[in-house]
Amino acid sequence: MKIKWALLTVIITIVAVLTGCEPLTVLDPKGPQAQTIADVIWISIITMAVVVITVIALYIFYVVKAARRPNDYEPPYIEGNPIVESLIVGIPILIIIFLTVVTVKSLYVVEAPPEGYENQEPLVIYASSSNWKWHFSYPEENIETVNYLFLPTKRPIEFKLYSYGPISSFWIPQLGGQKYAMAHATTTLHLAAEVPGEYMGRNSNFTGEGFAEQTFNVKVMQPKEYDKWVDEIKATAKPLTEERFNELLEPGHLGQLTFIGTHLGFSPPPMSHGEMSSDIEENDSGAYKQSHGSKQD
Repeated sequence: MKIKWALLTVIITIVAVLTGCEPLTVLDPKGPQAQTIADVIWISIITMAVVVITVIALYIFYVVKAARRPNDYEPPYIEGNPIVESLIVGIPILIIIFLTVVTVKSLYVVEAPPEGYENQEPLVIYASSSNWKWHFSYPEENIETVNYLFLPTKRPIEFKLYSYGPISSFWIPQLGGQKYAMAHATTTLHLAAEVPGEYMGRNSNFTGEGFAEQTFNVKVMQPKEYDKWVDEIKATAKPLTEERFNELLEPGHLGQLTFIGTHLGFSPPPMSHGEMSSDIEENDSGAYKQSHGSKQD
């Protein structure tokens, strides 16, 4: 009876604690890459839950069974048991192999362009970090934003990540996993957003005293709304100069800013391993475009 009440108390306590928690954004995916990650997390949780519940159930079973035996009971001496030893060693190995296969397969999926978008031209965005802010350059639109992103739905997004300071980690939990932004190399992150809405992005790698506030807002909208936003920016924003950009790189926090032009011309990103210098090329207007053929408006 005491064991039953103890278990009931533990269950009620866990339910009460979890009820007060906010929903985990990583388990509320809004894109194919995030969906793959959420599936892997659920598979891992369910697998571990089966192991834990089985162990606890066996523990309770044998404790109750032992309690019902007479006090003078002496169990027989058993010297080795091939079946038990095979289960003890074999089951954990099978679990590890299963989780390894699932994880490795998912890594190839999230590193590649999102499934269903392989034949579409991606929207390339250069995302660079500095203490403690994020700079987003849109070469195709020739605009730049600070601490916020606008993205269209139903189009693959290709982020080029690098840093003007310490190693940061670019992360939008509801759209995909995190990836590092470094000072001397450019890394690529493939994402896609399928559901319009507003999401949170942040730096998930500790970079000093301002790390906790190095966040950015992400707004996903329909393509027509996105095009309207681009037109509004071009009609109202001020140009981004090299002097202004250098001011933005100074350590500190900023609100959301928007500029015409990008910093890619006067402060280009570092090369990726094996990347050719022609990956970004200057056109006649001084704006920058991708060598795969993205056009400036």
